[in-house]
Amino acid sequence: MSVEMLPPFGARIGVRSYEMDVNGHVNHSVYHQYGEHARMEHFRAAGLSQHALGAHGLTIVLLSTTAHFRAELRAGDELWIDSAIAFTTRKPFTMRHRIVRETAADGARTDDLAAEVECTLGVLDTTTRRLVADPHGRLVAAASDPALLGPGPQATTPS
Repeated sequence: MSVEMLPPFGARIGVRSYEMDVNGHVNHSVYHQYGEHARMEHFRAAGLSQHALGAHGLTIVLLSTTAHFRAELRAGDELWIDSAIAFTTRKPFTMRHRIVRETAADGARTDDLAAEVECTLGVLDTTTRRLVADPHGRLVAAASDPALLGPGPQATTPS
């Protein structure tokens, strides 16, 4: 099965002092929050706020998330968190985020890959409390900018 990915959407964020752990770098759980921030901004930009989804009887649920840590982050670092989405013919879909330190706290340009976060998500029908078939189609129908959702599974080519 081949999965096409859109060119990444992304969001910028600065590392805050309260995100540090006892070792002086960003706590592991915060990387997941960075991914969630980019993910929610991606959906918001597509017109899929919680309010818009709710009007269609839908919500997006996180089924699993995995982070791979590549470099430590410190307070004051400036980050770019990209967001790429992929759909298959199955109910779950995938979002991938790369967390890149663009600028270190000392102002040096670094562009270091700090972490990769991969999430499996589903679109939940808020009445039946079940994942819907064709999540891409359901999200496109609710979105104001469906181009940000990329191609659906039928747009992929077999490998």
